[in-house]
Amino acid sequence: MVHLSFLLFSLALNLVSSTTVVTGQDQFVFSGFSGSNLNLDGAATITPDGVLELTNRTVTIKGHAFYPTPWRFRRSPGEAVQSFSVAFVFGMVPIYPGICTDGMAFLISPTKDFSGAQTSQYLGLLNKTSDRNSSNHIFAVELDTSQNTEFNDIDDNHIGININSLTSFQSQSAGFYDDNKNGMFSNLSLISSREMQVWVDYNGETTQINVTMAPLKVAKPSRPLLSATYNLSTVLEDPSYIGFSASTGPIDSLYCVLGWSFSLGINSSAPQINIAKLPKLPHVGPKPRSKVLKITLPIATAIFILIVGTTIILFVRRRMKYAEIKEDWEDEFGPHRFSYKDLFHATDGFKNNNLLGLGGFGKVYKGVLPVSKLEIAVKRVSHDSKQGMKEFIAEIVSIGRLRQRNLVQLLGYCRRKGELLLVYDYMSNRSLDKYLHCEEDNPTLDWTQRFQIIKDVASGLFYLHERCEKVVIHRDIKASNVLLDGEMNGRLGDFGLARLYDHGSDPQTTHVVGTMGYLAPELARTGYKETATQMRYTWH
Repeated sequence: MVHLSFLLFSLALNLVSSTTVVTGQDQFVFSGFSGSNLNLDGAATITPDGVLELTNRTVTIKGHAFYPTPWRFRRSPGEAVQSFSVAFVFGMVPIYPGICTDGMAFLISPTKDFSGAQTSQYLGLLNKTSDRNSSNHIFAVELDTSQNTEFNDIDDNHIGININSLTSFQSQSAGFYDDNKNGMFSNLSLISSREMQVWVDYNGETTQINVTMAPLKVAKPSRPLLSATYNLSTVLEDPSYIGFSASTGPIDSLYCVLGWSFSLGINSSAPQINIAKLPKLPHVGPKPRSKVLKITLPIATAIFILIVGTTIILFVRRRMKYAEIKEDWEDEFGPHRFSYKDLFHATDGFKNNNLLGLGGFGKVYKGVLPVSKLEIAVKRVSHDSKQGMKEFIAEIVSIGRLRQRNLVQLLGYCRRKGELLLVYDYMSNRSLDKYLHCEEDNPTLDWTQRFQIIKDVASGLFYLHERCEKVVIHRDIKASNVLLDGEMNGRLGDFGLARLYDHGSDPQTTHVVGTMGYLAPELARTGYKETATQMRYTWH
């Protein structure tokens, strides 16, 4: 009898300490995911301490996690979708402080197969063809860290309610209405590397959808962040799966879920997640120094300086080759500034075997960033002017914020004495002119490919002309400035550089920037700077 009592006590102890508690036929709660049997695909994995990582430290990748069995949201066929409630704790950990691409989402879907979904702005949910298709039968709540104009995103830090599309039915900048401050709105940064909670509630009778968020240790606010009316009976199928999806773009990020609960039925709220049992978010960056190291390191450093002073001098002289020009006002541009040392090592010292090409604006080299292993293209531009340098860099960073699938992404810059280095996404198929002139290493493009590239360039120009905040004038549209990515999509490069080049010239003189034959005839003939009408003509 004593032995039986001990077994029952041990069983009860295990149930209490488990991170997964099933509280009924129509609800569950995970306070951490150790030992759970979620269905994972892509980059998704569960760490030994119970963190559900939807992505790893890899660019342009997607991951999914689903509850293993589907749910029936109707009591019987033909009835309306029942009320349901979801809560989860998540965290986004940027590899580079202050910048993430692209985001994650909670979703309800009739299938777990998302092999055809795209990464980056599609969040691993849909693709260019399936977006906006009513046959998707997908309801999702997105946590988006990129502003994509093609989906009419309001900013690069928002939550949206999505129906069969990445264009949100309704969206709002991330934050919460603080009950402790009389309901005053407080902003939250999705990429703060901090844990946050989200609640998604659907009322089957009123068809109202409420989405609420708050920091981890703040109780659920009484006022939701988003509130919309939409009859999900017209969207959801039975049975359907519930889970999470995430994807990265050109910059790798970690998207994590720490806890999750769900409840289905009238007047039911998602079970409370036990915050005390949640695992910690992964740490990115150098590990904190131990106390012993903090004490011994200054002593070792002092001894090292006394004994090998000559070596220190040689080391300093060696580092001079990595010297940069950096002023206090550049701190506001944060992750858009790359170190010259990283770019030097990425390109193997700018050796000729990494040279991709050269033109009027300088030489371009292929590189691989040491930490993230991201493939980049580095353009070295001679620039000696100090006048207007702050406005110059601000314009570069502004161009770097432009995001459109047919533009080559400008990731950032670096400054050295006498030169400027611009860092772009690497386009593996190089420039269009290599194919048009039928070089031996490149096959001839067929008509379908050519027509698609023409449409891609037109899409990029339409965005620069009509959709971005400031109209960007190119003045040098030619085949060598049209780059091809790994899927042979056309992307327009060097946009804005003709304008940037003017910063280095005397503002009192006229100076034609561009390639003869690709400028407006009157501009090439007279040498005068363009009027607004002439600028438009130059595009054509």
